[in-house]
Amino acid sequence: MEALENLDVWKRACRLSVSLYQAFTHSKEYGFRDQITRSALSIPSNIAEGFERDSHKSKVQYLKVAKGSCGELWTQLLIGRKAGFLDSERSKELEREAKEISKMLYGLIIHYQNRSQSK
Repeated sequence: MEALENLDVWKRACRLSVSLYQAFTHSKEYGFRDQITRSALSIPSNIAEGFERDSHKSKVQYLKVAKGSCGELWTQLLIGRKAGFLDSERSKELEREAKEISKMLYGLIIHYQNRSQSK
């Protein structure tokens, strides 16, 4: 767990998830709120699950799921902004963070794929 707690992408994904829970605390759009918070929660959760696995191949699998959840979240943020569920500036900030986390996950995926292939 110590390595996970020091992982910047995991920390940022946790902060993003908390931000979304806070942003939608009072939302009456229950279905949308549930979906967007679930996709946000999926990102750090899958990173954590991957880091608990004993092989690089398994780690990569969960990092890919986390990256997929980033894409899902980014799409929901875009829709939420266009539907007026989120303030435009706040939404754009959250969208940028989701994209940055996705890029970081891509880098980790490549890193662990290369380590897996070199064995």
